Amino acid sequence: MTATVGYLAIILAALASVGLVVQGLRGLGNGDRARAQHLQWPVYGLVGGATLAMIALEVGILTDDFSIEYIANNSATTTPFIFKVASAWAALEGSIVLWGLVLAAFVYTVYRGFARRSEPDRLGAGALAVMGIVSLYFFVLMATVSNPFSVCVEPASIGCLEGTHWPWADSLAALEGRGPNPLLQNHILMAVHPPMLYFGYVGMTVPFAFAMSALMLGAGGTEWLLRTRTWTLIAWGFLTAGIVLGGLWSYEVLGWGGYWAWDPVENASFMPWLIATAFLHSAVVQARRGMLQAWNFVLVIATFALTILGTFLTRSGVITSVHSFTQSPIGPALLWFLMVVLVASFGLFAARAHVVASSPRLDSLASREGVFLLNNLLLTVFAFVVLTGTLYPMFVEAFSGAQVGVGRPFFDRMAVPLSFGLLLAMGLGPVTPYRSAKSEVLWKRIRNPLRVALGVAALAVLLGYRTPWLVAFILAAVFVISVIVRQLYVTARTVSEKREISLPSAALRTMRNDPGYWGGQISHLGVALLALGIAFSANLTVEADITLTPGDTESVAGFDLTYVAPFTRQEPTRFVTGAQIEVARNGKVVSELEPRLNQYPTSTQSIATPEVDASWSGDLYVSLKSIDRQQVTLGVFWFPLIWLVWVGGFIAAAAVLWSRLVKKRSDEVSVEAEVSRDG
Repeated sequence: MTATVGYLAIILAALASVGLVVQGLRGLGNGDRARAQHLQWPVYGLVGGATLAMIALEVGILTDDFSIEYIANNSATTTPFIFKVASAWAALEGSIVLWGLVLAAFVYTVYRGFARRSEPDRLGAGALAVMGIVSLYFFVLMATVSNPFSVCVEPASIGCLEGTHWPWADSLAALEGRGPNPLLQNHILMAVHPPMLYFGYVGMTVPFAFAMSALMLGAGGTEWLLRTRTWTLIAWGFLTAGIVLGGLWSYEVLGWGGYWAWDPVENASFMPWLIATAFLHSAVVQARRGMLQAWNFVLVIATFALTILGTFLTRSGVITSVHSFTQSPIGPALLWFLMVVLVASFGLFAARAHVVASSPRLDSLASREGVFLLNNLLLTVFAFVVLTGTLYPMFVEAFSGAQVGVGRPFFDRMAVPLSFGLLLAMGLGPVTPYRSAKSEVLWKRIRNPLRVALGVAALAVLLGYRTPWLVAFILAAVFVISVIVRQLYVTARTVSEKREISLPSAALRTMRNDPGYWGGQISHLGVALLALGIAFSANLTVEADITLTPGDTESVAGFDLTYVAPFTRQEPTRFVTGAQIEVARNGKVVSELEPRLNQYPTSTQSIATPEVDASWSGDLYVSLKSIDRQQVTLGVFWFPLIWLVWVGGFIAAAAVLWSRLVKKRSDEVSVEAEVSRDG
């Protein structure tokens, strides 16, 4: 019953997507039909079908309906509740259901904005038609090659050996499910990290849809940019948070002592983030100066295409990754969809190039527009480098059969100078005037931040931090932070004197009166902190493998680690084997750590889970490599100031909340905003 309801819900959503495409295209071509009543029922049908499909899947999982093949192979009676819920997107078919639900939610938000407009809205109707096409693809995918409601016809003692596509066929339920991959039920972030990424990925459909609608209408200008600004920022914020949470999950679960390995699927989320970041900056230039119109269309198309590529890399099985699922027919289907998106969107862009190509010329490279162009260039080159390093091994293997690898040294060698250049552009952009920047004006705005940055870099050298790139990133990051602080102080002081209020009140008033601008500056602050965290943790890491017998002590990075004893314990959902480690510094015990191996009842694979002693100075990270009655082997890492990575990343993501939720009071003049932007 559950399988039938879920499958029929998918069919309903697919049919509603067809209706959305038809009615949306009618509204695009005929303004009289570009009204809410013509699109209401297709939108409601899409949202209802997507929601019902996810509810059916969750009900099946929570009731242990092992007659459904997906549930039998990805859940178990012993799976904890939160991980049962997360099992709905822990594997291939279920993750597409979540994708469809998130896409339906974005369709509904676009429709709500469309419905609030009193005049016929051809641009919005066209955007909904494009989103309908994307929705149709994904729900047809669920109804065919990625059916989450296939039923089991040949059960095993644990899990399902063979299923049939048709949910109304006679089914045989397995006695017990296999449960999620042990790695995916070892940390609570599994329930949070994928949905965050999906909101980021799927949210990029909105600006793409409006851009395609604008091209179909032959409408240049900024309307499509302004109408999608909120959705783009929200998607970017979720994508940022998802990437940071993914790094934190990797750090706390995988036990290899890091948070970013340039894994192909890590890269698959990073590439659209880079291009979306470039788009956010170039959109500001177009909105303010009317420039970069054609370039913004290219960036939006590239961002959406990279989200589809990321979906392909994650779910096709063409790569070996902790993220990738087993090979299935979905791989070719996603690849063909990517090809169609690229050919259709760039073909439409080429046909309408004459409409969007004309724009004002750049007055001077020494201007805010020039800095934004540099920012775009660096971000685009960065994305191309990551794309090349990710796809090159696959192309070599496809055409020659040889297996080659592009390792971390390649990515680091290219990423470090590009990141340094981006930090410098980030510091210069907010204080560089539009059109043309006089050298004396620019110097006045950067001289004190530059002095602070040079002073801090010099202090770092005196304290013994003499790695060249570390010093360079300290200089660049502190420069960015100092520019932001100086800008806020100067603006707030002007407002304080003008309105006769305290400096803190003036600073808050300043930020509230231009939330978009200051949201961007908060995000820059977060990125600068993240860069500092990466620089310190990457350049000053201390790493050692130590083998201890009970009572032995070994020193690593100024810490004395004593092996107290091994332990075992039976927890409700797993069997744990570990080692009790006492950590002392300067003769004083500072913590007791328990790195361990977790064994789950439905899996023979043991999962090593590290233990982390976090402090303001850094993290002592201890991972269990092997253990027996006589001795234990530990991987020990010291990561100085690594907390800056997490704090900076979450500040950058949360900055979207400030820019979108804080509203300027209508009774206040905009002098604060003008001083913030140009002062």
